[in-house]
Amino acid sequence: MILMAMVLLFGTMAFFYLVKDKIKFPFLAQKKIGIVYIQGTIVDSKDIINWIKELKKDKEIVGVLLRINSPGGVVAPSQEIYEAVRELDKVKPVVVSMGSIAASGAYYISCGARKIVANPGTITGSIGVIAKLTSVKKLLDKIGIEDESIASGKFKEAGSPFKKLSPEQKKYLQDMVNDLHNQFIRAVAQGRHMKLSQVEAIANGKAYTGKQAKKLGLVDILGNMDKALEILKRMCNIKGEVELLEGPEKKKTLLQKIIGTIDEKNLLLKDTGVFYYIFPFQLGL
Repeated sequence: MILMAMVLLFGTMAFFYLVKDKIKFPFLAQKKIGIVYIQGTIVDSKDIINWIKELKKDKEIVGVLLRINSPGGVVAPSQEIYEAVRELDKVKPVVVSMGSIAASGAYYISCGARKIVANPGTITGSIGVIAKLTSVKKLLDKIGIEDESIASGKFKEAGSPFKKLSPEQKKYLQDMVNDLHNQFIRAVAQGRHMKLSQVEAIANGKAYTGKQAKKLGLVDILGNMDKALEILKRMCNIKGEVELLEGPEKKKTLLQKIIGTIDEKNLLLKDTGVFYYIFPFQLGL
């Protein structure tokens, strides 16, 4: 009987161990913190948003920490992640922890959270939009190459590297950049509970240190990731150690798997001036 009892006990424990991650038992539920890593130039939102959705529906996750190390990126993906963070924060508190840089589109995303924690030396802000154009027309003229493109309208070729911008085309692109900039300003004002005029006064594309950003109201607290986590734990009424669920899983190319992952931390500041290419010009936050 003792042997049977030991077998039964061992079998029950083994069963719970094997299914604990697949089946949720209410009496075994425990509070956990989710972590969302946003790193490098933002060019796509799919993986991050899918991970946010997973954390949102997981009943054991009571709060989420966004760890951001990014110089920004493309407008639309930044907006999509921002909206996903805002929706998540309505049901579970979200706190941002800024690393070495969280500027432009990365700051846009941060504004969807309840609290923003930055290091004094974090580079953040940079509230602005840029359309970067390159012209090779003079070079082509020198070597005798002429562009003969046929377009359906006078604005279709706006920004083409093979032709000079007309005054009308320049105004058209400037209007588009201004509209995106206004969207950015409104998102910051809404997320940071600031007046539009307050944000407009500092939304000139300037980057700030974490210390400067706090004085301007762009971040709430100065501190590292541990401090941000402690703040989140207090929001969730968690004391002591807590289990962390981290993601999204970073996909590696075959080359990265062979030679190892490039250390993006050393590339972040270099990436600040890099924008995603959308032919015929580059547009980024």
